Amino acid sequence: MSIACLFTISAPSGAGKTSLVKALLEKRSTSMAVSVSHSTREIRSDEIDGEAYHFVSLAVFNQMVADDEFLEHARVFDNCYGTARASVDALLASGKHVILEIDWQGARQVKKKLPETVSIFVLPPSREQLEQRLRARGTDDEVTIERRMRDADREMSHYQDAEYLVINDDFEQALFDLDAIIQSQGLTLARQMLKNQSLIDSIPSEMD
Repeated sequence: MSIACLFTISAPSGAGKTSLVKALLEKRSTSMAVSVSHSTREIRSDEIDGEAYHFVSLAVFNQMVADDEFLEHARVFDNCYGTARASVDALLASGKHVILEIDWQGARQVKKKLPETVSIFVLPPSREQLEQRLRARGTDDEVTIERRMRDADREMSHYQDAEYLVINDDFEQALFDLDAIIQSQGLTLARQMLKNQSLIDSIPSEMD
């Protein structure tokens, strides 16, 4: 077991997952990181390869799939996305907790390959408020909003796959809850023994 821990965070669009993760990273900038995924989509003019994504060709992506280099991968519309095991392993080896922002299907794939992964699901306080948040963005037409709500219903139906559930009603409380989950994983017996080996070695074996 590594001292660092891998977390998956899933949520429907509009639940506030990205804002929560951004705030969490600002709070834990020295001890936590988000793994950068691989993608086959075209790089945009304002993007830098290796920041938003590692941009690769479809041929390279397919070869990585064939070589079992991804912890999870999926095709979304005309593009492919995946989380490379090597990227995650490198961050964990550096001692940093790692967050993967992925949907329930990706989280399930990761959990299958790495059972020690801690899975978290973020829910809105209600379906009605989720729809209000999507409409408040002012960027989608009615057809798009209806599609996003159908996708959200599908995503939310898998909340029971997670080990932890965070309700994003009050942002600061949700951030506190999320941070508490992260903190708790560093305090498990196994990780405390790894971090404090000299202390553990000095304690006598169990005595009657």
